[in-house]
Amino acid sequence: MSVIVVGAGPTGLMLAGDLAEAGVEVTVLEKRAEESNLTRAFALHARTLELFDMRGLADEIVGQGYQIPEVRVALGSRDLVLDLRHPESRFPYVLTVQQARTESLLQRRAERLGVRIQRGAEVTGIDQHEDGVTLTVRTAGGLHTERGSYAVGTDGAHSTVRERLGVRFSGRSYDTHIMLADVRLEQDLPRAVNPFVGTDGVALLPPYGDGWFRATVWDRTRQGVPLDQPVSLDELNDSLDRITGGQLTAAETRWSTRFLSERRQADHYRVGRVLLAGDAAHVHSPLGAMGMNTGIQDAANLAWKLVALERGWAPPWLLDTYEAERHPVGRATLRITDVILRIAVAPAPIRAVRPFLAPAALGLSKVSRTMRRLLSGLGVRYDRPVQVADTVSVGQRVDDLPLMSEGERTRFHEVADPTRFTLLDATEAGYLAEAAKPWADRVRALHVRGELPEGADVLLVRPDGYAAWSGERPSADQVRTALNEWTGSP
Repeated sequence: MSVIVVGAGPTGLMLAGDLAEAGVEVTVLEKRAEESNLTRAFALHARTLELFDMRGLADEIVGQGYQIPEVRVALGSRDLVLDLRHPESRFPYVLTVQQARTESLLQRRAERLGVRIQRGAEVTGIDQHEDGVTLTVRTAGGLHTERGSYAVGTDGAHSTVRERLGVRFSGRSYDTHIMLADVRLEQDLPRAVNPFVGTDGVALLPPYGDGWFRATVWDRTRQGVPLDQPVSLDELNDSLDRITGGQLTAAETRWSTRFLSERRQADHYRVGRVLLAGDAAHVHSPLGAMGMNTGIQDAANLAWKLVALERGWAPPWLLDTYEAERHPVGRATLRITDVILRIAVAPAPIRAVRPFLAPAALGLSKVSRTMRRLLSGLGVRYDRPVQVADTVSVGQRVDDLPLMSEGERTRFHEVADPTRFTLLDATEAGYLAEAAKPWADRVRALHVRGELPEGADVLLVRPDGYAAWSGERPSADQVRTALNEWTGSP
């Protein structure tokens, strides 16, 4: 089996690395001839960092970024605070880090695992057949074909793969021309994501920690400026001055662009042997910094299912769960970013009451917790596939549980395998881990000491870190049944 990934952004590189780690042959086709040094996406949320942690990547990227524990909204004369100190995660913050650094980390991993990355390669055609996919590719040397068992389009909002599949990209464009820039400010700001919401628009200013900030600015008086017009320092400062009430001035910029924000989602994430992920599947407002994170989480969900197919132990229904699980997550992301944008760019009647309604809403612990978990990705839970048994924990994210295994202190993320299921057996005798041995090629079974969720004695965890099955004092036959349902006969 081989997989062709179209697009070498964070989503495509995460997917390629996971597949290659399992021994799948992977080719990445990237239209750009040169590696990107863009910093369009600037943040990694807690759930994405947890996925990196399971792959041994988190410590390196955390060392390159800046940890931000809260969102501090300046709404007129009032400051609103959304706490991001997630008590359920090892990463109680949002990490600001340039997209180019995230891509570099994922690319080095992919190449180390043998992924072939071909740049300057534009896909012009897709032909599906019974046992594979053939892509027509244009390079500087002319046209050639690439053949794989499956293909995945991670080629961005203007996805050629999605277009060639004929999948509708439902939604609309906002009437909001947004300015993006990396800026050095003359003033200091708190260690926070700093949105300033004013009468004329909104300016979002999270720090990189080195004196530079990412500025995302929507100015209602500038929304008619053509998208191809460069963003000048004077224009940016005029907008910042009016939106922040004279509180901020940019001393210089090192990168800037202007773009039209959209709210769109592919109607389907799979057509036969071709799948969509990342911005090819969903695009939305940058407020919330959820785009790259949602794409990386798409990749983590899809990769192990393709691995299961390659290794021959995937149930017939497994690949269908990719769209069933990730399409609702994409839809929820569109909704939350749409709400944030609509509040920020609200018409005059809503702007008048916004300083009173917003503090009241965020003052409710349930509202602030829901918002925190939505933004971070920690609140994602998948519905149970009808083909498997229903247990208390199925579909929920598994915490980075502290464990003892073979006399050593460890934690779940250190023992999790992104290409195999993990079975944690907390019984005294460890008889359930013993029962799982025939599935050793697809299940890592560990006899552990530690507290499992919901008082369970055994927990079966999917390769993407979500619970597949759990039991309290189950029999060995019950464990075997769960393993058969998820991974087939040994």
